[in-house]
Amino acid sequence: MSRPQRGPRSAWKRAAALLALLALLAAFPAPPAPAPALAALADGTPQAAVDRSEAPPGGQVTVTGRGWPAGALLTLLVCGQNMAGGTNDCANAEGRAVTTGADGAFRKDVPVPAPPKPCPCVVHVATVTGDSATADVPLVVTGHPVAPLPERSGGERLGVLDARLEGADGLLTWFGAPPTRRLVVTVANLGSTPARNPTFRLGTSRGVLAPVWEDRPWHGTVAPGRKERVTLDVELAAGAYGDYLVSLEYGGKVLVEQPWDVSRPWGVTLFWILLGVVVPLAVFRAGMAVVDRVRPRAPRTPAKTPTPAPGDAAPLPWFTPGTDPRGTRSPPPG
Repeated sequence: MSRPQRGPRSAWKRAAALLALLALLAAFPAPPAPAPALAALADGTPQAAVDRSEAPPGGQVTVTGRGWPAGALLTLLVCGQNMAGGTNDCANAEGRAVTTGADGAFRKDVPVPAPPKPCPCVVHVATVTGDSATADVPLVVTGHPVAPLPERSGGERLGVLDARLEGADGLLTWFGAPPTRRLVVTVANLGSTPARNPTFRLGTSRGVLAPVWEDRPWHGTVAPGRKERVTLDVELAAGAYGDYLVSLEYGGKVLVEQPWDVSRPWGVTLFWILLGVVVPLAVFRAGMAVVDRVRPRAPRTPAKTPTPAPGDAAPLPWFTPGTDPRGTRSPPPG
């Protein structure tokens, strides 16, 4: 059975129906899609937007927002460096404040100053009262300097794999010179970003006393998943002795603690003992010499010849060999 052919009248009817449908669609246009910056996210994160992407210093932009807490007080600041350094990067004196409506929306005109830091710049919106919430909207400040963003720190996470104190006391230390050691640690980066030129804190403490800390920068880079050997010099005060503890801290966390038994400087003790013995002895001898010189001397009297008693033999006079004391000459020996 053959299909009947349609005439020109049927074609005109189809064309007229199509034109009527197009006219109906034109009479009721589809609503425009909301701007992405103003579209509320599924998790209810507050949003903000500016009416233009670039403005010169001294100009003005209109900031709008949705999804903020109802009746919350907000601050609006123009900041440089994507506000990486906090409000120090913002033109705080030219900031503005606004209160959100019952629906959590706001609209505010904000002047565009030259921020204290170079661009990339943002309009920073933050709550002052109520729940904490922030949003940053990029803004190009015409003619303002542009610089690379500072590298973010904190992604590195250093841990100690091995630690030891190296060195020994010398002769001068035995006589009170400052004791010295080298703290050798093997650190590993367990984070996701490299640790470039990390600054450690080295502390020394004795007994239950609190450590005395000092910053010790280390020049080098610890890549993620790698380990490096770090050597730091440790020195105590002159004459120190006893049980000490050497601590190493990074990022507010104590990485390692090493005990250090410092020997007493016996040379100093021996010196004081000798000083306590030798000095009094020298003073005593000097004093005795002075006393011996200044004391009065007794006068010397001539010695008297004792008178011989009766019956005592007279002493023999002096005579030379070969001479008889009686005046005769003795014969020479045979």
